[in-house]
Amino acid sequence: MKIQLLILGAIGALFFNSCGEPIVYGKADNTPYSTKECIKELSSSRELKGQQIDKIVVFKKKRKMYTYFHDKLIYEFRISLGKNADKGNKVKVGDYRTPEGSYKIIRKKCDKKLYKSLLISYPNREDRARASKKGVNTGGFITIHGQPKWNASGIGDKYTLSHDWTEGCMAVTNSAMDKLWHAVKNGVKIDINP
Repeated sequence: MKIQLLILGAIGALFFNSCGEPIVYGKADNTPYSTKECIKELSSSRELKGQQIDKIVVFKKKRKMYTYFHDKLIYEFRISLGKNADKGNKVKVGDYRTPEGSYKIIRKKCDKKLYKSLLISYPNREDRARASKKGVNTGGFITIHGQPKWNASGIGDKYTLSHDWTEGCMAVTNSAMDKLWHAVKNGVKIDINP
Protein backbone atom coordinates (compact mmCIF):
# COMPACT_ATOMS: atom_id res chain seq x y z
CA MET A 1 0.00 0.00 0.00
CA LYS A 2 2.83 2.43 0.84
CA ILE A 3 4.43 1.90 -2.57
CA GLN A 4 1.06 2.50 -4.27
CA LEU A 5 0.55 5.73 -2.36
CA LEU A 6 4.07 6.92 -3.15
CA ILE A 7 3.55 6.20 -6.84
CA LEU A 8 0.20 7.99 -6.80
CA GLY A 9 1.82 10.85 -4.90
CA ALA A 10 4.61 11.15 -7.45
CA ILE A 11 2.18 11.02 -10.35
CA GLY A 12 -0.11 13.38 -8.50
CA ALA A 13 2.62 16.04 -8.41
CA LEU A 14 1.77 17.01 -11.98
CA PHE A 15 -1.77 17.22 -13.36
CA PHE A 16 -3.39 18.92 -16.27
CA ASN A 17 -6.34 21.26 -15.96
CA SER A 18 -9.27 21.25 -18.36
CA CYS A 19 -7.35 23.49 -20.78
CA GLY A 20 -4.41 21.10 -20.95
CA GLU A 21 -2.15 23.42 -18.95
CA PRO A 22 0.04 21.67 -16.38
CA ILE A 23 -0.91 22.15 -12.75
CA VAL A 24 2.04 21.85 -10.41
CA TYR A 25 1.09 21.91 -6.77
CA GLY A 26 4.35 21.05 -5.13
CA LYS A 27 5.83 18.15 -3.28
CA ALA A 28 3.54 15.26 -2.35
CA ASP A 29 2.34 15.51 1.25
CA ASN A 30 3.04 12.20 2.99
CA THR A 31 2.37 13.44 6.52
CA PRO A 32 -0.49 11.69 8.34
CA TYR A 33 -3.95 13.20 8.64
CA SER A 34 -4.67 14.62 12.07
CA THR A 35 -7.39 12.46 13.64
CA LYS A 36 -7.91 14.36 16.91
CA GLU A 37 -11.10 16.22 15.93
CA CYS A 38 -12.47 13.23 14.03
CA ILE A 39 -12.03 10.94 17.03
CA LYS A 40 -13.58 13.53 19.36
CA GLU A 41 -16.62 13.87 17.06
CA LEU A 42 -16.96 10.10 16.66
CA SER A 43 -16.59 9.32 20.38
CA SER A 44 -19.42 11.72 21.22
CA SER A 45 -21.63 10.46 18.35
CA ARG A 46 -21.75 13.95 16.87
CA GLU A 47 -20.72 12.83 13.39
CA LEU A 48 -24.28 12.06 12.26
CA LYS A 49 -25.74 15.20 10.73
CA GLY A 50 -28.47 15.94 8.20
CA GLN A 51 -29.74 13.47 5.62
CA GLN A 52 -29.35 9.84 6.68
CA ILE A 53 -28.67 6.85 4.43
CA ASP A 54 -30.06 3.34 4.99
CA LYS A 55 -28.62 1.54 1.96
CA ILE A 56 -25.53 1.71 -0.27
CA VAL A 57 -25.36 0.03 -3.67
CA VAL A 58 -22.10 -0.32 -5.62
CA PHE A 59 -21.71 -1.31 -9.27
CA LYS A 60 -18.08 -2.22 -9.82
CA LYS A 61 -18.19 -2.17 -13.61
CA LYS A 62 -19.65 1.36 -13.63
CA ARG A 63 -17.31 2.50 -10.80
CA LYS A 64 -20.39 4.02 -9.14
CA MET A 65 -21.81 4.09 -5.63
CA TYR A 66 -25.44 5.00 -4.99
CA THR A 67 -26.86 5.81 -1.57
CA TYR A 68 -30.51 5.64 -0.56
CA PHE A 69 -32.91 6.50 2.21
CA HIS A 70 -36.24 4.62 2.06
CA ASP A 71 -35.47 3.71 -1.58
CA LYS A 72 -34.99 7.36 -2.57
CA LEU A 73 -31.63 8.14 -4.20
CA ILE A 74 -29.67 10.55 -2.00
CA TYR A 75 -26.10 10.59 -3.41
CA GLU A 76 -24.23 9.17 -6.39
CA PHE A 77 -20.44 8.93 -6.21
CA ARG A 78 -17.68 7.94 -8.61
CA ILE A 79 -15.34 5.39 -6.97
CA SER A 80 -11.98 3.70 -7.40
CA LEU A 81 -11.61 0.01 -6.62
CA GLY A 82 -8.96 -2.61 -6.05
CA LYS A 83 -6.40 -2.58 -8.85
CA ASN A 84 -7.59 -6.06 -9.99
CA ALA A 85 -11.30 -5.31 -9.54
CA ASP A 86 -12.12 -6.24 -13.14
CA LYS A 87 -10.86 -9.79 -12.53
CA GLY A 88 -13.96 -10.72 -10.54
CA ASN A 89 -14.94 -11.24 -6.93
CA LYS A 90 -12.40 -11.10 -4.12
CA VAL A 91 -11.15 -14.60 -3.34
CA LYS A 92 -8.15 -14.23 -1.06
CA VAL A 93 -5.90 -11.83 0.77
CA GLY A 94 -3.55 -9.98 -1.59
CA ASP A 95 -5.54 -10.49 -4.80
CA TYR A 96 -6.34 -6.73 -5.05
CA ARG A 97 -9.94 -7.47 -5.97
CA THR A 98 -12.98 -5.74 -4.52
CA PRO A 99 -15.54 -8.15 -3.00
CA GLU A 100 -19.04 -8.73 -4.36
CA GLY A 101 -22.00 -9.54 -2.17
CA SER A 102 -24.21 -8.21 0.62
CA TYR A 103 -22.55 -6.68 3.67
CA LYS A 104 -23.12 -4.09 6.39
CA ILE A 105 -21.17 -1.09 7.62
CA ILE A 106 -19.75 -2.26 10.95
CA ARG A 107 -17.36 0.49 12.04
CA LYS A 108 -16.30 4.06 11.38
CA LYS A 109 -12.61 4.87 11.60
CA CYS A 110 -10.64 8.10 11.65
CA ASP A 111 -7.76 7.18 9.37
CA LYS A 112 -4.30 8.78 9.41
CA LYS A 113 -3.47 7.51 5.90
CA LEU A 114 -6.78 7.65 4.05
CA TYR A 115 -8.78 10.41 5.78
CA LYS A 116 -11.82 8.50 7.11
CA SER A 117 -13.15 5.02 6.46
CA LEU A 118 -16.25 2.85 6.82
CA LEU A 119 -15.43 -0.81 7.50
CA ILE A 120 -17.69 -3.36 5.82
CA SER A 121 -18.53 -6.83 7.13
CA TYR A 122 -16.35 -8.67 4.59
CA PRO A 123 -15.88 -11.62 4.68
CA ASN A 124 -19.45 -12.86 4.95
CA ARG A 125 -20.51 -16.51 5.26
CA GLU A 126 -20.36 -17.09 1.48
CA ASP A 127 -16.89 -15.53 1.22
CA ARG A 128 -15.57 -17.75 4.02
CA ALA A 129 -17.08 -20.90 2.47
CA ARG A 130 -15.60 -20.09 -0.95
CA ALA A 131 -12.16 -19.43 0.55
CA SER A 132 -12.33 -22.59 2.64
CA LYS A 133 -13.06 -24.69 -0.48
CA LYS A 134 -9.98 -23.22 -2.14
CA GLY A 135 -7.85 -23.45 1.00
CA VAL A 136 -7.06 -19.73 1.04
CA ASN A 137 -7.33 -16.83 3.51
CA THR A 138 -10.19 -14.44 2.61
CA GLY A 139 -8.37 -11.36 3.86
CA GLY A 140 -10.39 -8.62 5.46
CA PHE A 141 -10.53 -4.98 6.51
CA ILE A 142 -12.30 -3.88 3.33
CA THR A 143 -13.53 -0.31 3.62
CA ILE A 144 -15.00 2.65 1.86
CA HIS A 145 -12.32 5.28 2.38
CA GLY A 146 -11.14 8.72 1.38
CA GLN A 147 -7.96 9.90 -0.30
CA PRO A 148 -4.29 9.79 0.67
CA LYS A 149 -2.95 12.96 2.30
CA TRP A 150 -1.23 14.21 -0.86
CA ASN A 151 -4.75 14.60 -2.28
CA ALA A 152 -6.38 16.07 0.82
CA SER A 153 -7.39 19.21 -1.10
CA GLY A 154 -9.00 17.19 -3.89
CA ILE A 155 -6.73 18.53 -6.63
CA GLY A 156 -5.94 14.96 -7.68
CA ASP A 157 -9.52 13.62 -7.57
CA LYS A 158 -9.80 13.46 -11.37
CA TYR A 159 -6.69 11.29 -11.49
CA THR A 160 -7.46 9.01 -8.53
CA LEU A 161 -11.04 8.41 -9.68
CA SER A 162 -9.89 7.41 -13.17
CA HIS A 163 -7.58 4.67 -11.81
CA ASP A 164 -8.11 1.63 -9.60
CA TRP A 165 -5.42 1.83 -6.92
CA THR A 166 -6.70 0.29 -3.68
CA GLU A 167 -5.95 -3.15 -2.26
CA GLY A 168 -9.64 -4.09 -2.63
CA CYS A 169 -11.41 -1.19 -0.94
CA MET A 170 -13.71 1.41 -2.50
CA ALA A 171 -12.18 4.89 -2.54
CA VAL A 172 -14.20 8.09 -2.83
CA THR A 173 -13.21 11.75 -2.72
CA ASN A 174 -12.80 13.31 0.72
CA SER A 175 -15.87 15.48 0.12
CA ALA A 176 -17.90 12.33 -0.70
CA MET A 177 -16.44 10.63 2.38
CA ASP A 178 -17.65 13.54 4.53
CA LYS A 179 -21.19 13.11 3.16
CA LEU A 180 -21.08 9.37 3.89
CA TRP A 181 -19.54 9.97 7.33
CA HIS A 182 -22.40 12.27 8.34
CA ALA A 183 -25.14 10.06 6.85
CA VAL A 184 -24.18 6.44 7.63
CA LYS A 185 -24.76 4.59 10.91
CA ASN A 186 -23.26 1.22 11.74
CA GLY A 187 -25.54 -1.48 10.38
CA VAL A 188 -26.32 0.21 7.06
CA LYS A 189 -26.59 -2.40 4.30
CA ILE A 190 -24.16 -2.31 1.36
CA ASP A 191 -24.62 -4.40 -1.79
CA ILE A 192 -21.58 -4.68 -4.04
CA ASN A 193 -22.42 -5.84 -7.56
CA PRO A 194 -20.08 -6.90 -10.40
